[in-house]
Amino acid sequence: QVQLVESGGGLVQAGGSLRLSCAASGRSFSPYVMAWFRRAPGREREFVGSIRWSGGSTDYAASVKGRFTIGTDNTKNTVYLQMNSLKPEDTAIYYCAAKMAEFSSYYYWGQGTQVTVSS
Repeated sequence: QVQLVESGGGLVQAGGSLRLSCAASGRSFSPYVMAWFRRAPGREREFVGSIRWSGGSTDYAASVKGRFTIGTDNTKNTVYLQMNSLKPEDTAIYYCAAKMAEFSSYYYWGQGTQVTVSS
């Protein structure tokens, strides 16, 4: 069974940076894509960005492009989200998720980590 565990959330001032981590446990973990999503208070969950596990190609939401960067350490089964130039509107619970095949849905989800950006 695969488990995803996020860490690295916290409180930061606007303009600051945070790095989130998502560690996957489970034998032979080899997803097709790892992604980050977020849910702000009173809003629906939204896509933040994703990365192909093999090859490393990335995709970002327009709202974070140029400020957030996704990376992986495949040897540690870990995906990162480097968040720079944070804004109060980035405040949300951030979730990592894994898609195991190209045309599948995101099947595995972490429990989420809170990011709060103060103005």
